[in-house]
Amino acid sequence: MNKINVFCFGFGQVAKNFVKRLKIEKIPFQLTTTSRQETKSKNFEDTDYQSFQFNEKQFDNNLIKNLDEADHILISIAPVNGEDIVIKNFKEKFKEKKFKWITYLSATSVYGDHGGEWVDEKSKTNPTSINGINRLKVEKNWIELSQKYNLPLQIFRLSGIYSNQYNVLKRLKTGEVKIINKKNHFFSRIHVEDIASALSKSLDNFKKNEIYNISDDKPASNKEVIMYGIKLLGVDEPQTIEINEIESEMLKNFYKDSKKVSNKKMKNCFNFELKYPTYIEGLDYINNNSI
Repeated sequence: MNKINVFCFGFGQVAKNFVKRLKIEKIPFQLTTTSRQETKSKNFEDTDYQSFQFNEKQFDNNLIKNLDEADHILISIAPVNGEDIVIKNFKEKFKEKKFKWITYLSATSVYGDHGGEWVDEKSKTNPTSINGINRLKVEKNWIELSQKYNLPLQIFRLSGIYSNQYNVLKRLKTGEVKIINKKNHFFSRIHVEDIASALSKSLDNFKKNEIYNISDDKPASNKEVIMYGIKLLGVDEPQTIEINEIESEMLKNFYKDSKKVSNKKMKNCFNFELKYPTYIEGLDYINNNSI
C-alpha cells in the first residue's frame, strides 16, 4: 500500500491501536492528531507526530495545514452538547478537500432497547440514552454531509470496548465491580485490538456510505462476564444489587438497553477473523499476559 496521511480527530485508545496496527502491517503513514489540552510535537510507538489543540471552545489554526495535507480521516471525538465539533468547525474543509477515507466512530447505543433480540445495521434505531440520542444525531449529520459533498464516509458502530489496560479483571481486583440483578440483559463488547484490525482491513475494502457494527461473536450478560472473571482470578463474588438500587445515572441508562449486536456484515465485508472472538479469549489473554 502507498503511504497514507492520517489525521485523527481525537487520539484515544482506538486511534492509538489503529496506529499500532498500521505499524504491525507495515503500512507507511504520516500522522497528525488532536488533543483537548495543548499543541505539541509527540512520539508514539517510535512515530513522531504533531498534535494540535482542539476542543469545543477553541482550536489551533495551524492544524488546518495538516488537515489539508491528509487523505485519511478518523473521527473518534464524542458529541459535545449534542453536536459534532468536527463538522461544526471544519465542514467547509470536507467540501474543499478530496479525502480518500473518512471513518466516524459511533456506538451501538443508537439502537436502544431491543428486548435482548439480535440487531444488525438495518434494525430500527431508537436510542433511550442521551449518549445514544446524540450519537444517532451526529451519524445523521455526517451522512447528510457525505451526501451533499460526495464524501468517502463509513460509520463504525462500536460495542462496549475493553482492552488489556481497561477490563473487568482489573476492576475486580480493585473492588469496583457490582453484579446487577437483571434478567435477560444482553450486551455486546469488542476488544480494542479487533476494532483496530477492522479499521485497517477497511483501507483495502472500503465502500462509502456504509455502516458496520463492530462487535465480537458472543453477546452476554454483565453477570456472565463477571463470573468468568471471578473464576480466572479466584476472587470472591462481588455484591449483587437490584436494578432500582443503582445510583449512577450512566449505569441506569446502560441497563435500560438489552440487545445482541450482529457482526456478520463486518466479518463478511472485511474478510477477517477476530483475534478475540468472545470475552473468554479476551479475558484469558489479559489474565495470562496483562494482569
